[in-house]
Amino acid sequence: MDDMKALFIGGTGTISTAISRKLLEEGHELWLINRGNRNRELPEGAHIITADINDEKYVAEQLAGQQFDVVADFIAFVPEQLERDYRLFKGKTRQYIYISSASAYQKPLSDYRITEGTPLANRYWDYSRNKIAGEELLMKLYREEDFPVTIVRPSHTYSERSVPVGLHGKNGSYQVLKRMMEGKPVLIHGDGTSLWTLTFNSDFAKGFVGLMGNIHAIGEAVQITGDESLTWNQIYQTVADALGVELNPYYVSSHFLAKCDTQRLNIEGSLLGDKAHTVVFDNTKLKKLVPGFCADIRFDQGVRKAVAYVMSHPECQIEDPEFDAWCDCVIEAQEEALKKVQMSQKR
Repeated sequence: MDDMKALFIGGTGTISTAISRKLLEEGHELWLINRGNRNRELPEGAHIITADINDEKYVAEQLAGQQFDVVADFIAFVPEQLERDYRLFKGKTRQYIYISSASAYQKPLSDYRITEGTPLANRYWDYSRNKIAGEELLMKLYREEDFPVTIVRPSHTYSERSVPVGLHGKNGSYQVLKRMMEGKPVLIHGDGTSLWTLTFNSDFAKGFVGLMGNIHAIGEAVQITGDESLTWNQIYQTVADALGVELNPYYVSSHFLAKCDTQRLNIEGSLLGDKAHTVVFDNTKLKKLVPGFCADIRFDQGVRKAVAYVMSHPECQIEDPEFDAWCDCVIEAQEEALKKVQMSQKR
């Protein structure tokens, strides 16, 4: 692949950090528009434009005279932000990549095997509906204005800095690990048997970079995930094994958890609109566009990396006593309901 000049909006998130690292390792020229709030995460060797992308006039001034092979926005969530990007980058890039979401796919699914042709519809989650609206806007601009769009749909992508779980509080997943290590019951939605797909960020980056500068990806939507599917029981057991502790699972209906969401964790969206459903991704389209793509890191390998990193970096060990108390409250409520049912049957 020829050297590219790429511009990322964001660049310090779970997905974009891995892509930035891979691009720089391969010798490409990388520019980042970043507010500078996470300077420690900025990749060495990238050209940094310290700016808020929402300050459109200032950003336009900073980009005057610049041309890019690829522009990718990792922090666009609503159509208005994409309209802004269109104004900023029309005529300045050969390819514009929008990071959408696999949560945009139809929920509930009519077929658990997901391709790019699976309908987009999610009545549970505003985030997903906004991603769908963004896709529709960009494809209209592609059809009517020749704006060179590629849409990428990630699913649950993780890195060594955070252990992925199905349900956690506002401070991340560490409190779930802490509950495991303390021998406390850990909430698992449903009965833990639905299938889920987790992708390590360095594997995602291989697929993403393969789409960059790829003329066959223009006007296309492409999902990037691994091919490994695991039940939530397997996921939580693998995390417990990596911690070297015994798993004490406690199963609660996703609908009940959503009704109990006093912490405003958006459980309805994240579970009923996403993780509560079995999803198995068919990555045939990605492999056709990026020959040789393969996600090499199995979940047991990736989660061991993540657990080792989190447990050796105190800054990743953010406790969440409110979430911890909420878990105990949900468990107590279900146990009380069970006792009432059992007592009523004895009368």
